[in-house]
Amino acid sequence: MNKFCILILILLTFCSCKLIDNKEETEETQNGLTTKDSSVVNDKDENGCLASAGYVWSKVNKECVKGFSGIQLNPLDKPQNEDETLSVYVLFNEDASEAEIFLPKDTTSIVLSRNSEGKPWIFNDWQLIAGKGYQLKKGNNTLFSGDGEIGKKVLSSDTEEQ
Repeated sequence: MNKFCILILILLTFCSCKLIDNKEETEETQNGLTTKDSSVVNDKDENGCLASAGYVWSKVNKECVKGFSGIQLNPLDKPQNEDETLSVYVLFNEDASEAEIFLPKDTTSIVLSRNSEGKPWIFNDWQLIAGKGYQLKKGNNTLFSGDGEIGKKVLSSDTEEQ
């Protein structure tokens, strides 16, 4: 009888542990998240762009894009700027009738439009002027300029010159 009671006690212990494990699994998988996923921060914006990976919503292209993509324009007072967070980035729509500018330290973008080729892109007092590269003006002040090349500018090299 003593062995029988011990056997019953062991079986109950295993069964109760299994019930507790199943209950925890059910709670952990609510909303599609498991315990392993709980350390992942959901930092998607209202458009589904993953901000922690550097993505922002492009109004003109209607998709998530890397924040530091497009044409880089540096501050006029720092033309050799290597700090990407101080630069403006410009993206164009397919027919280049609209230019979207991403200003430094701003989470939103501004969409400028132009009436015809050769004219500047304009929104309120902002102007994007094409020439030898691009200049971004606010009112009469030129704030940013760049060579028109897409992507980050490499101003120095890792290799030694010989």
